[in-house]
Amino acid sequence: MDSTRQQKISRMIQKEISELFQHEGKDIYGNAFVTVTNVRVTPDLGVAYIRLSLFKQKNAQQVVDDMNKHMHDIRRRLGNRIKNQIRHIPELKFFNDESLDYVDHMEQLFKEIHKDDTKED
Repeated sequence: MDSTRQQKISRMIQKEISELFQHEGKDIYGNAFVTVTNVRVTPDLGVAYIRLSLFKQKNAQQVVDDMNKHMHDIRRRLGNRIKNQIRHIPELKFFNDESLDYVDHMEQLFKEIHKDDTKED
């Protein structure tokens, strides 16, 4: 269970990282469609685990690896945005959130099943 402080910091980081990616993201990850789905902060506020959704991206893990390589630059940019709200900028760790790809896959399966049902009628 996250504390209130952790939840506030997580929401703030998610909002600021999302805006950062929206305005300056093309320099980091190119033309990929990236969405920040979740941010979890450790109890000591030292590490932020950021889950990214890369919808229908063939090389999603490569984009996440590139993000982790540019972590120091992203952290610096984030620090410039939130320096008056938090004392220590947490280390950032990016992960691929495959939940939207899973949902898309399941919808395709249901469409195929439903298509077979309509042929029988």
